[in-house]
Order: sequence, then structure tokens, then C-alpha cells
Amino acid sequence: MPFSEHDRQIIQGLARQVMLVASLPVQDEKRRLWAQLNRLAPARPMVWINEIPWEEMQDEELICQCEHGFSRQVESELRTTLYLWKHMRVDSVVDGVYYSNYIYKDSGYQLAIDAHKTSSQYGLAAEDYRPVIRSEADIQRIQMPRITPDWDASERNYQMACDLLGEVMPVQKRGVVHMWCAPWDDLVRWWGIQELYTDMLDRPALVHAGIARMMEAHLSRLNQLEQLGLLSVGNGNYRVGSGGLGITSELPQPDYDGRHARPLDQWGTSTGQIFSSVSPAMHDEFCLQYELRWLERFGLNCYGCCEPLHHKVKMIKKIPRLRRVSMSPWVNVEKGVQAIGRDYIFSYKPAPYIFTEDTWNPGLARRMLVDVLEKTRGCCVELIMKDVSTCRGDPPRLWDWCRIAMEVVENFA
Repeated sequence: MPFSEHDRQIIQGLARQVMLVASLPVQDEKRRLWAQLNRLAPARPMVWINEIPWEEMQDEELICQCEHGFSRQVESELRTTLYLWKHMRVDSVVDGVYYSNYIYKDSGYQLAIDAHKTSSQYGLAAEDYRPVIRSEADIQRIQMPRITPDWDASERNYQMACDLLGEVMPVQKRGVVHMWCAPWDDLVRWWGIQELYTDMLDRPALVHAGIARMMEAHLSRLNQLEQLGLLSVGNGNYRVGSGGLGITSELPQPDYDGRHARPLDQWGTSTGQIFSSVSPAMHDEFCLQYELRWLERFGLNCYGCCEPLHHKVKMIKKIPRLRRVSMSPWVNVEKGVQAIGRDYIFSYKPAPYIFTEDTWNPGLARRMLVDVLEKTRGCCVELIMKDVSTCRGDPPRLWDWCRIAMEVVENFA
């Protein structure tokens, strides 16, 4: 379908603004700093923010004006890029290219979740999961996902993006550049948390069968994506794991043929968040030993998300090519520093609750950041503000935090 002149003018006008930002020298400087951090070279702490409550952002500059559905999708991406650059810049990087992603279908696991959602004024709703896996037969109901590429749709989207953006912004085809592997994040929604913790003691064989089946499904998906040519090199301007940007000179591998990307040419990640209250030995037995089948496939690895890992670093050191370790708001920072040192990136997650108070307290935000950076001196540190479920309808709180965070890290440079 041809696009209207109205849509073209809006898209190309926004694209020109993005290209101007992308041409600034600071973009290369940010890429250099991320590459330094990702190879564990001395660098100032890096800052990034994501998982933002966009539904609370009512700013006029985010309102789409295009008429065609595809145009609105492109417009939204461009407007979001400009909004973040204007208000929440931190150490983000703006690329002067529009990425047209390959389209494919994923059949999923074919096992329904029995959940009841509760409503909330702000942020995400809570969910109450009812167990649907209680036997070996139930585990076998988890199906291996089937990946079906749609090359016609992929080419159509690419051509439409080229048509819309014209000569203002180049368009580049791109496959999957990064994947999460969080097998228990999926499995526990079928299992139940209390049931899982009890079964690890009373029915360990069943738990082992469940996680083995789940990892088989994850690896089946990965193998299909690789064999079908749906992967792209993962060394660019996007989040890896629960951490910062994956910009690195260490990927792809020296033997990459320039056409067929492999997991070894990407960052890998996994996490066992539901094992926060489980000992390192049981975390290893029922989670990590299975995740290693995934992590051993990748060129560089990240581990962890919201689970506290300060007391489990010895366990996760067995991960090959581990580079980034999540340090959630629930860690003991001092113990984490002792365990990690400069061996890995200390991927610290400031507590997002600071945005939820009745009154915004910028002084507290600054003190919290200064405190953790004082404790992590000598480490390779990134500050990743994430899981921001709400800012109480007050977006400038986020803008203010970003400004404060950048002032603080510059002082620690």
C-alpha cells in the first residue's frame, strides 16, 4: 500500500532529527566507553535506563500523527528515540539507521497458564498462578517450539521502511541479536512457587525432569533460529541480559564468515530469579547446571536479573566467558564487591521504588547513587535503572534521576 505524503513528511522529518543526533561526536564517545566497560578496561561507571512506564508518558512529543499502521510503528520508534535523547539521555547511543527485523512465527510451548490478574492504578498488575504441572505427564505437555520464518513479510517490511524513509535514513535488515534464557521464569508459572520449593525437597526427580524439558525447548528454539538464518551478530546498541549495551569489539568471533551468525557471535544470558531464597547448592542443582547448556553456546555471557547473587558468585564462575553479573537492589553490595572485584562487570540495579513515593526526593536519589559508587570503587560498574513500574504520573522524576546519575558518575570518573 502506498503511503500518503502526510505520513512521508512526518516520518522523514523525524528521521532527519534522529540523523542529526546520530551524527554528534558524543555517539562515538559513548560507543567507546561501552566497549571499554565490556572488555573490563578502566572506565567511568556507565548509566542506562529502560523498562520505563510509557503509559504514564502523556507528552505531546510522543503522540503519533501518521495514518497508516506501519507508518505509526516507525513513527513511534523515532519519537521514542528523540524523547529519550532529550529527557533521559544517560549513556544511551543513537544509531543513524533504521533496523528492519526478520519476521517469524514461534509456536511456543502449547501449555496454557492458569492465572488471575489483580488491577492496579499504576504499573503492572500482580498475577496469581495456579499449578498445572503436578506430574511427569504434565511435564510432557510442554511442547518443543516450532520456528517458521516469513521471508515475504520480512522483505515487505524492509521495502516499506525504505519507501517511507527515502534517502533520509538508511534501512538495514536484522535478525535476532539477543535472547533471554530464563527457563524458570516460564516454568514456575505452571508449577507454582510454593509447590516448587516443596518439590525440590520431596520430589527432586520431578523438578529435574521439568527443568530438563524446559531447557530442551529453549535449545530447540535456538537451534532452529541458527539453522534458519534468523540470527545476526550481537555486538551492538541494545541491552544484553538485564544490563547495559552490548557494544563490543570481541564479537563476532574471528572465524565468522560474514553471513551466518551463530550464538558464539552473540551475548548470552540466563537467570534463576525464582531461586532467590534457595541455597547456592540447590540453585546449582536445579537451575544453573541446566542453564550451562545454553550459556556454553555464546561468545560472551551475562547472568542474573532480580535475584541477589552476592553470595553465589563462586557458583556462577563456572559459566564460560562470563562477563556481566547482575547485582539487584537486594544484594549486599560490600559482599558483591569482594566476590566480583574486577573479574566481571558489576551490573548494579538501583531500587526503582524511589519513583513511587508521594514526594520526589532528588537528594535521596543522589545519596543512594553516591553510596553504591563509593562501595564499588575499583570495580567495572554500570548503573542500570530498570523495572520502573510507575513514576506516579510524573515523568520529570525520571528525567531528574538521569541528570543526577550522570553528574554522579562524572564525579567518579
